Amino acid sequence: MVGAVNGTDFSNLGIGVPKATDKKSDLGQGDFLTLMTTQLKNQDPFKPLDSGAFLGQLAQFGTVSGLAGLQTSFDSLKTSLISNQALQAASLVGRAALVDSSTMATGAGQSVGGAVDLPASTTALNITVRDSTGQVVRTIPTGSHATGQAQFMWDGKTDSGADAPADTYTFNADYRSGSTTAAGTVQLAATIDSVKVTSDGFSVELRGIGEKPFSSVHEISYAYGN
Repeated sequence: MVGAVNGTDFSNLGIGVPKATDKKSDLGQGDFLTLMTTQLKNQDPFKPLDSGAFLGQLAQFGTVSGLAGLQTSFDSLKTSLISNQALQAASLVGRAALVDSSTMATGAGQSVGGAVDLPASTTALNITVRDSTGQVVRTIPTGSHATGQAQFMWDGKTDSGADAPADTYTFNADYRSGSTTAAGTVQLAATIDSVKVTSDGFSVELRGIGEKPFSSVHEISYAYGN
């Protein structure tokens, strides 16, 4: 005859009253082994559990843990590489960068260098400089150029020869292609004031232009045109 079980006496059943412990957000491999051992000890002897399945689960758990550790190592390596690249990028401060931009703020009489990306050779390439109101202050004929990058320089003067005032200027390019005239893509050179590390990579703060992603930089030099 089976006697009544005392609701507060678990010692006869081999089960102790659980003690309060700190909660964990994740189960470790040791926790998994403890659960597996406890379940095996308390299994029905007439319906034994498949220990092979437990071992398979343990192997899978070990694989997942290994992948998690590998991911942690890669994250650490990524952080280290970004830090090293940031230190190297800091050496760019003070140099000139040629970037995708057609607008730049300048001081009075300040010269500006740039380039035009030509998809085809041309017999006539002209640069037009406009102020913030859209008025043309200077037209610069640069002659013929081969396919590729054609450099130009604005000396900061108007068509009359006077110094252009401090303002934000826009540079447009047009070139002759056969019997037609087409617009060219303008790139401007500016001094790198700082280098920033963002979630998308590096960016540079350019004097008179602003922040640009590093991917838009086409050329870096101590002084553009040298």
